[in-house]
Amino acid sequence: MEHQHHANHQQSEASLDHAGHSITAAGHDHHAMMIADYRKRFYVVLVLTIPVMLLSEMIQHWLDIHIRFRSSEYVLLFLSSVVFFYGGWPFLKGWSGEMKAKSPGMMTLIGFAITVAYTYSVATVLGLKGMDFFWELATLILIMLLGHWIEMRSVAGASKELELLVQLMPDDAHLVHGDHIMDVKTISLRENNIILVKPGEKIAADGLITEGETYLNESMLTGESKPVKKNTGDKVIAGSINGNGAVKVSVLHGSKDSYLSQVIKLVQDAQQSKSKTQLLADKAAKWLTIIAIIAGIATFLTWYLSGRDIAFSIERMVTVIVICCPHALGLAVPLVVAKSTALSAQHGLLIKNRTAFENSRKVTTIVFDKTGTLTIGKFEVSKIVSLKNSVPENEIIRLAAALEQKSEHPIATGILQKAKNLSVTIPSTENFNAITGQGVEAIVEGKKIWVVSPGYLKENNIALPAGFTPNATETIVFVISNNELVGYIALSDEIRPESAAAIRTLKQNKIQSMLVTGDNNKVAKSVSETLGIDSFIAEVLPHQKLEKIKELQRKGEFVAMTGDGVNDAPALAQADVGIAVGSGSDIAAETAGIVLVNSNPKDIVSLLLFGKATYRKMIQNLAWATGYNIVALPLAAGVLYKTGILLSPAAGAVLMTVSTIVVAINAGFLRIK
Repeated sequence: MEHQHHANHQQSEASLDHAGHSITAAGHDHHAMMIADYRKRFYVVLVLTIPVMLLSEMIQHWLDIHIRFRSSEYVLLFLSSVVFFYGGWPFLKGWSGEMKAKSPGMMTLIGFAITVAYTYSVATVLGLKGMDFFWELATLILIMLLGHWIEMRSVAGASKELELLVQLMPDDAHLVHGDHIMDVKTISLRENNIILVKPGEKIAADGLITEGETYLNESMLTGESKPVKKNTGDKVIAGSINGNGAVKVSVLHGSKDSYLSQVIKLVQDAQQSKSKTQLLADKAAKWLTIIAIIAGIATFLTWYLSGRDIAFSIERMVTVIVICCPHALGLAVPLVVAKSTALSAQHGLLIKNRTAFENSRKVTTIVFDKTGTLTIGKFEVSKIVSLKNSVPENEIIRLAAALEQKSEHPIATGILQKAKNLSVTIPSTENFNAITGQGVEAIVEGKKIWVVSPGYLKENNIALPAGFTPNATETIVFVISNNELVGYIALSDEIRPESAAAIRTLKQNKIQSMLVTGDNNKVAKSVSETLGIDSFIAEVLPHQKLEKIKELQRKGEFVAMTGDGVNDAPALAQADVGIAVGSGSDIAAETAGIVLVNSNPKDIVSLLLFGKATYRKMIQNLAWATGYNIVALPLAAGVLYKTGILLSPAAGAVLMTVSTIVVAINAGFLRIK
């Protein structure tokens, strides 16, 4: 049996199998079996402990009863041997495992303590002068089994949230096959299969709606509580819950590539990846083991050499070693890790890198990329202005749409949407060419057309139209036909309703905010003033974002960067904490340490505060686990013996178990604000 504090690793060994969504039964069942095993051993030992106690001289003396019969000590020896070998087996086995791995830990301590107590007691039955310890041994093993059983249940609880994610994926799907429908296993779905999702069912695969419309509840995946309306052509995520409409969905990929499977895998990887705090706890546990063995032997020698009998000295040694078990220490961090990772995943915060997440508490400056984070990221055409009577507004949008039809840029999307709303037929283009950072050019119906930014006009000395005063929040693109400026289109991007509150919370927590955007100066200024952002830099190209972050780091700032995509990748990688925003399915490709499923700036703030809360919990747990040992060890060694305070081995075991449970409960109180 593995060292206990890896219990949650056993839980998370439950890696994804080929099906992609079912956590391997092995890791999970293994854990459940171990819990059941401890439970069974506990009850057997409980039943045997009663006669062992009744047959012990010491207990008889206390209770003032006398049960003696011929060879009663041999009956006691037999019962105690069953307790030792059957009840103590997990600890003895764990001890040998730790010795093989050359990493003595908790099992070594428990195994050593019970072996010493048992061996000495057997010797007393076989003729050595002294009192046996059988009842102490039985109660000690009993409490150890109970402690392990309770603790493993709490570990299992910390990973429960992960299972909830796993259960989101339905086992079966309704495959549309010609004109009939058959039920198949979700695992067997392939790209381009069409599935039917009835009202109230879970979506079985990521896909696109081909027929019908409905509202989906995606809260378990994105943390967004309100149902999202989905029409034909919209993308759906496996695991979300269908509302009142039946829809047909064309499957995008097999279940192991689904968004949900990636989330589950990320959660598992994060629970297994060790951070500095975890390594600190492991080191402390190792030291505690060494201290326990040294302190135990020193305690024995001190009492024995000062003239106490061997039974008393051994009892003190056993108590010291038991009380020092680094149980609470071993669990202090893993429990918080398991809980925080799973909680985050439910709230749409996917932690890919534990260290980045734990470092989020140190962030002093957060750099926002504007489009799609602080703003909604959808550009809508707010006005179309013609500068030539011969060129009507529809013509301007028609020419602009022709050039933008190949582009993925938010501005292009806005122009194409407007053309669609006006039912304009979009002509084709020839010799298309993108002018880096400034716009596009092409030939449309024999004319050379440009759709460009104000910067392009400035560089090419083209005069701005008379009386041109752009609104601060608008982004302008100019349309040039055969070297003649014919008109312009103004687009604006709405600020997200949650942005202002998010910036306010950052201010309260003394975290600087900075806006870095490729957009023009006026838009950047307007957005940052509206939201109360500390500083802004506009008209920045992707590689300059990286430079900006390096510059902040040189000044000693601890920088978090939020970005929404591939162009921000270098900056995200450079930042101390990289947060990728709203990139749902590109999770795996991003260089960020943390992925936010929604592009909600409020989530970014929750993330930083949650990072702090998680770290606090870990430190509280470490402080409790070490502090408890500092107090308990001298008591166990018998420092206060003269005042009549002496801990029995069983009392030591109770204290050790309580300390572990305190740590588990404390981890359970972790919440996302």
